[in-house]
Amino acid sequence: MTATSSSALASPFVEGLARHELRFQRCTGCGTAQTLARYACAHCGSESLAWETARGTATLHAVTVVSRAPSDAFRALAPYTLVIAQLDEGPRLMAHAEPGMRIGDRVAAGFFTHDGRTLVRFAPATG
Repeated sequence: MTATSSSALASPFVEGLARHELRFQRCTGCGTAQTLARYACAHCGSESLAWETARGTATLHAVTVVSRAPSDAFRALAPYTLVIAQLDEGPRLMAHAEPGMRIGDRVAAGFFTHDGRTLVRFAPATG
């Protein structure tokens, strides 16, 4: 897969971020939801996938604080919190989060721009 084809595959997700939407794929065959853009369902292998928009609410399954950024692009953000969040629709994704988040917390997606890209940042869910 070339960089161009992988960019085209992920464009519905990236375009959704620019509109402050979390998008994911759902298999129209078995109903499995997945956040990484793929050509086929990770569960059943069907190539019949549709893009959906998540409500943006999730539960945290992993939390870590990055004190030493992996690249110059993220050095200005350090220290920052990264999480694995399970969206209420089923799939999990890695994203930023507000400091102090803990495994099991209910969160809602927010968005911020860094280095010309829109990224997700989870915050405590209200209500």
